[in-house]
Amino acid sequence: MYYFPLQPPYFLLLVGFLTALTSGIALSGTLKVIVQKWSSEPTENNKPPSPLKQLVVPFLGITAGICLFMSSGLEIFGFPSLLALAVGLPISLLTCLLVWLQLGSMLTFVEREGMQSLDLDSFS
Repeated sequence: MYYFPLQPPYFLLLVGFLTALTSGIALSGTLKVIVQKWSSEPTENNKPPSPLKQLVVPFLGITAGICLFMSSGLEIFGFPSLLALAVGLPISLLTCLLVWLQLGSMLTFVEREGMQSLDLDSFS
């Protein structure tokens, strides 16, 4: 009647979480380096290379970790393996795609308008 896995993927859940966490720390460090480089170098007429290229690998690590975490979590809560993958992968991939697009648009906006354009404290 109910589906209970004999070996719930607790280890895969932990691996997915740690992968996403360490990749997130790497993404944060890379973003800090990019922002420091922007503030130390004056803007020139020639266009600097896109910072998104430097963020691809850490972001793919976050995406893989989230996919593994989501699918393993669904399997732990009773979904069969195939169904857990069929539900977890599209949800996490779509979410990561939307976050990637938002990150790209925010970096482009900051590159065009400057860091002062993100000052949210001035709106209160």
